[in-house]
Amino acid sequence: MPDTTVIKYCRMRPDQDADIPLPRYMTPRSAGMDISAAVTEPVTLQPGEILMIPSGFAVSLPAGFEAQIRPRSGLAIKHGISIVNAPGTIDADYRGEVKIGLINFGTSPYIISRGDRIAQMVISRVTQARFEVVETLDASERNSGGFGHTGI
Repeated sequence: MPDTTVIKYCRMRPDQDADIPLPRYMTPRSAGMDISAAVTEPVTLQPGEILMIPSGFAVSLPAGFEAQIRPRSGLAIKHGISIVNAPGTIDADYRGEVKIGLINFGTSPYIISRGDRIAQMVISRVTQARFEVVETLDASERNSGGFGHTGI
């Protein structure tokens, strides 16, 4: 049975952005909600360029949750468009507009139009850990084996 956690969100500019879809799951089993661009006119993202794109909404997450902002796979694979700090984190105490830091890893300019689905948002539980300084750590099978230690 799906979790019934309620996430409150509101439009930042209700009159101006009423036409922008709020985050929504596109299929019944989607993990992420699509986020749309609340740009006022088309924006061109040049190869190698980073731009902050407004979403038109803010969220109020319950304590113990975060919203992860992730790339949309179709944009990433087909056009090289990604999230510069993927995944981005929206903390439970942030109340400002969710903005999407897009980067163009592709070789061609990419145009972002009003209402385009540009990212996805996944709601996740989080824990704030408490660290304890110790003299030694317990052994594991891996121990200090680093990147590629198990072979190709």
